[in-house]
Amino acid sequence: MPFTSEKIIRAGGDRVSGSSGPVVTLAGVLTVSSVNVNGLRAAAKKGFVEWLAATGADVICMQETRAEPDQLTAAVREPEGWHTLLAPSSAKGRAGVAIYSRTEPEAVRTGFGSAEFDESGRYAEIDLPGLVIGSLYLPSGEVGTERQDEKERFMKEFRQYLDGLRERAAADGREVLVCGDWNIAHQEIDLKNWKANRKEAGFLPEERAWLTDLYESGYTDVVRHLHPEGPGPYSWWSYRGKAFDNDSGWRIDLHVATDGLLQCATEAVVERAETYDQRWSDHAPVTVTYQL
Repeated sequence: MPFTSEKIIRAGGDRVSGSSGPVVTLAGVLTVSSVNVNGLRAAAKKGFVEWLAATGADVICMQETRAEPDQLTAAVREPEGWHTLLAPSSAKGRAGVAIYSRTEPEAVRTGFGSAEFDESGRYAEIDLPGLVIGSLYLPSGEVGTERQDEKERFMKEFRQYLDGLRERAAADGREVLVCGDWNIAHQEIDLKNWKANRKEAGFLPEERAWLTDLYESGYTDVVRHLHPEGPGPYSWWSYRGKAFDNDSGWRIDLHVATDGLLQCATEAVVERAETYDQRWSDHAPVTVTYQL
């Protein structure tokens, strides 16, 4: 079922009515998938609906949905068995994030308290028992243009938000997981052609340093923690040339977690399509299992 407008509140606001009691800690196994769908309407025609029906995930974080809710079919907007949060961009046909959860969240929020970015469809989060899960679509940027300036402003504001979120969640007895397309490859082992991309958006020294600083502040890259060796596993391949066939990819789709949840992570899988023609996005779902 989709959330009604009364249940959606801005980041930093109060919980929804009825959720102010004691926090209940999640128990058991939680599987979370994150994927940039590269346009949810297009993905639905190429195989997303079938993937959704088959997935064993409990929560799905999506980015670049590029659709208003009324532009989606019921099978995508409110699939059976899921509670859905859709946060489109005010700029039609751009950005947009979503979170689908099998368990009804205690609260849902869109944006992160930014005057510039809260209507841009780049962040949403939900509260589950003992856990906050966010879906992030960080701007991609472009060196030498306003797009890169925008990315840098977003990074500065969002980092401040992440620090506050970690503190608020800890005081509330919750761990934090922010999944999404972070549009930054952190290390050389996170992209195939790193030498050719050292001066390109997504692998700039200052962007990589921003992630390093974040990872020294109480957050950790879950997939790299589980797979310290490289290269990869990549999650995005350009549609151009033979990037997919040659596995010439980037690892920019991340699960970033606070320490308590990090220790619960047991398995990470990039659900790479077997062939180019079987892809329903230029990104692959990144799925992590947490034993809570």
